Amino acid sequence: MVKKLIQHISALLLMVAVSATAQAETFKEGVHYIKLGTPVAVSEPGKIEVAELFWYGCPHCFEFEPYIEPWIKTLPDDVRFERVPATFSKVWKTHANAFYAAEALGIGEKLHSDFFNRIHRQNQRLTSTDDLAEFFAEYGVTEDQAEKALKSFGVKSKVNQAGARIRGYQALGVPALVVNGKYRIDTSTAGSWTNMLKITEFLIEKERES
Repeated sequence: MVKKLIQHISALLLMVAVSATAQAETFKEGVHYIKLGTPVAVSEPGKIEVAELFWYGCPHCFEFEPYIEPWIKTLPDDVRFERVPATFSKVWKTHANAFYAAEALGIGEKLHSDFFNRIHRQNQRLTSTDDLAEFFAEYGVTEDQAEKALKSFGVKSKVNQAGARIRGYQALGVPALVVNGKYRIDTSTAGSWTNMLKITEFLIEKERES
């Protein structure tokens, strides 16, 4: 009886394993994600990096926020998440500059979601230094501090670095996710917001096993 029970359990476990493998194999290179010809260096070697490419003015990035925000909180300790603002135009660079200025002022996480809301729900452009400084002031910094951060050399250097990374990722649009500087997942290849995260998890595991 015990022997039959063990055999039954073993068979069930095998079925689960086969099912999981089959599910993992549905994510194919060149179909669901792109493998970069030349990997881009990660910010913290030793951890698996997930980079989110975004623009505050992008409606699709705004739609993606409710999916990725809770997902970020579930990431294990060996995974490092980083946002990389895209810099495809002057306005995009202005928002990238604002992103790194807010980060330098220690208010980046606090205002990140609100930045999206101001643009997409309150129809604010937030493209001038005065508007951005006024917005930042709501988070406990003076407008003078905000203006200095927005114009600082360090922030502009980070914007340039972000632009170089975006080019290295060969990204043509946002939102997109890049795993460990090697694999890029786009909305067009993933098919849905949920799938983007599932493919990312698949690639995280792939990197963990490599």
